[in-house]
Amino acid sequence: MQLICVSRGTLAGGKELAARLCENLGYRCLCREELTEAATNEGIQVGRLEAAMLKPGEFTSRLSLEREHYLAFTTDFLCRRALEGDVVYHGRQGHLVLPGVGNVLRVRVVADREYRIRAAVHQLGVSRDKARRYVEDVDEDRRRWARAMYGVLWEDVAHYDLVLNLERMSPVNAAAAVTSTAQLPDFQMTPASRKALQDLGLASRARVLLARDDQTSCARFKTTCTDGVVTVTYLPEDARLASQIPRVVGELEGMRDLRATMASTNVVWIQETFDPAAQVFGEVVEVAAKWDAAVALLRFAPEEEAETTEGPVEAEVVASDHECNGGVEDDMDESAASDNEGLEQTVDALARLGRTGGGRSVRGGPERLLEALHHCSPCTMVVVGDVFLSKGHAARTRMARDLRALLADHVKAPVVLAEELRTQYLFGKSDALRLVGLLALTCVLYALVMTHQVAVLKFLTGHDWKGRLLSSVSVFLFVPVVAHLYGTVARTFLKLLRME
Repeated sequence: MQLICVSRGTLAGGKELAARLCENLGYRCLCREELTEAATNEGIQVGRLEAAMLKPGEFTSRLSLEREHYLAFTTDFLCRRALEGDVVYHGRQGHLVLPGVGNVLRVRVVADREYRIRAAVHQLGVSRDKARRYVEDVDEDRRRWARAMYGVLWEDVAHYDLVLNLERMSPVNAAAAVTSTAQLPDFQMTPASRKALQDLGLASRARVLLARDDQTSCARFKTTCTDGVVTVTYLPEDARLASQIPRVVGELEGMRDLRATMASTNVVWIQETFDPAAQVFGEVVEVAAKWDAAVALLRFAPEEEAETTEGPVEAEVVASDHECNGGVEDDMDESAASDNEGLEQTVDALARLGRTGGGRSVRGGPERLLEALHHCSPCTMVVVGDVFLSKGHAARTRMARDLRALLADHVKAPVVLAEELRTQYLFGKSDALRLVGLLALTCVLYALVMTHQVAVLKFLTGHDWKGRLLSSVSVFLFVPVVAHLYGTVARTFLKLLRME
């Protein structure tokens, strides 16, 4: 059994190439339209997801759940068809939902922009200017889709095994080239690739079942499968649903065993505004990955901002809200979107990385913040980022440190400022240089002492009072220096090994 995925650009000839391939190889042909229809029949609002790609501000946390359902359904759909027989699938990036399946032949079809504009004029019967705008708009839509759904660049050739330009190659010859490639041993089904396909299908099928069930549809789960053993990981905030997992997934056909486990803990990140493109986002995610933790966001609007903000004192806005509406919520108005200050987008980015612990917007004073922190437990760390942004730099720094001290008195976990993350918990280039330098200096000191033992002993056992005083002062100064060097080297080395 073989699976060929053809990623086709707008009017680039991919559909015709897929048809020729099926004719040459005798494979079944599947198109994205069939997948979309099946997903719609499943109850997934694909049109709403596609619209959200064009308006990122509308991509709410509930739509993020809808996307998880769509990706799981797509994976299950392609795995089932591939296990039934040889398939050619043509659409966008179907191969991206099949990681670890080694026999998938990934083909991308491209054509010169001018060629595609002429094709649009001919097929759509529109003017050249409208055809050009059509091609550009559809290409941009597909770029956004790939970036939002899979976190990749659509044009990156590293995601494909073959890239064919049909401007100077006929579909017949292109199909012949792909047919020859498909017959290579590299793209034949092996026991390992069949096992990977079966495990991937089981994991995605378990996620689909959880999305279908009324009680578990609004919770975030991560499903994996190894040798028929399905593992379902849930967030601490969804621990009450753990007893429902065996009921929903327990009868899954082909599953040998089921394991349900909770993500170990949370890293709580407090800021006034969030930006998934900021450097601190990557640092927080890296720390969370070290500890296999979820990242829970708290958007803190201090008292002065809360006094000018309409609405309730505190509003929960993210995935921990279990009042569902089929996985879809109404569009937020502009004021609500601006009030979130990047919270929804950051939750969405964490969801793509499998690290989301939900989020909450808290308005008021530190007491409100402490109250919200109790809902985020258990937590391994609290990170205080950009807060009190309406103040000057000096006042903002002082108030942030005061807030950290207050939280440290009430939270049984380390509380650090965002700028301290890299120096205290992450291993960087400066740490590498310090480790090498201090390790070299420590080794030199030990080598000097060990190779000059007679001289050292003679110095330490001075016969007059001046010699004894000098040796005592030397030992008093030398021992702490060596201890500091050795301790710093050991601590930096443990940070390299990701131990705290």
